Amino acid sequence: MRTKHVVVVRYDQRWKQWFEDLKERLVSFLGDTALRIEHVGSTSVEGMSAKPIIDIDVVIKDAAHLAEAVRKLSDAGYVHEGDLGIEGREAFCYVGDTQLPLHHLYVCPEDSPELKRHIAFREWLRSHPEEAEEYSRVKERGARMFPYNIDGYIEYKSPFIEDAYAQIKAEEPDTALTVVPDYVENSEKEDQQHA
Repeated sequence: MRTKHVVVVRYDQRWKQWFEDLKERLVSFLGDTALRIEHVGSTSVEGMSAKPIIDIDVVIKDAAHLAEAVRKLSDAGYVHEGDLGIEGREAFCYVGDTQLPLHHLYVCPEDSPELKRHIAFREWLRSHPEEAEEYSRVKERGARMFPYNIDGYIEYKSPFIEDAYAQIKAEEPDTALTVVPDYVENSEKEDQQHA
């Protein structure tokens, strides 16, 4: 389902607990298939405004473990949607208990460039509070300017994200981070289709 109304809210302390609750549930189904479970996206950055949707990356050893993850997540009420146009990230839609917090779930091999981008951006925002505040303002303005136009919202905030990736690369030149020009736009558009 594509987002019809773009809503960005101020940071909510409950987001941490929502992630922990979802993580605990996922671990109970995935067991050691998951090497780790990461809280990514804006809700993972304390103090940051965000769409109130928890983004989760389940990290698996490699693509050979994907079928096992798909089977176990199916038992937990998730439907595998494929990569939605983003290589290195498999998306899942939840169709079970509607009392769970709204969330996006992805499964990524541990060497996935997409996983590396998610973690790098999260860590950069956490270690650069002034930029995180600015990104919050950008997102809030974008949501006010484009409340019913996800493409306009994404386009509005994309320059900030592209600049952030350039700064990450400059601060850590040895990082394996590769920024695909359409990454930001395509990633969020595809995410919105199953939000």
